[in-house]
Amino acid sequence: MIDLGVSKLALIAVVALVVVGPERLPKVARMAGNLFGRAQRYMADVKSEVNRQMEIEELKKFREESASVLRDVENSISSVAKEANANLTDQADIFETNFEKLPLDEKEVLRKTKRQGRNSWGVRRAARPIWFKRSAGVRTRVQSGAARMKRFHHSSGK
Repeated sequence: MIDLGVSKLALIAVVALVVVGPERLPKVARMAGNLFGRAQRYMADVKSEVNRQMEIEELKKFREESASVLRDVENSISSVAKEANANLTDQADIFETNFEKLPLDEKEVLRKTKRQGRNSWGVRRAARPIWFKRSAGVRTRVQSGAARMKRFHHSSGK
């Protein structure tokens, strides 16, 4: 802030002693110190406010940049999705035309290979009652090999 050497401080103290007088010098020094402390606090507040404003500006810039990048990514993803959708519809049209040309037996085979609804393996397995799963030994929980060995190992010492 202000660069004062020892010689300059001594000169200021001598001038203050002469001007103010020895009886009022402690009161004036206390008042000067008080004002100097206020000035330092005020400068610190101004500095922190300036830093805060700079951080806010940086955050706004970052938010704008990230929003523009996000828009670019969204546009590229939507264009790729549109291209993929167009390709899939073309492939679906080709498959449908080939599907209609197949004989009836092959159509039946293709339809039966799709597992949906009640014919699905997962649905059939989950629809079994718990008592049946227990009696049939269907595993409902994951268990390590060591735990399984401990469960079924009979100790001969007892």
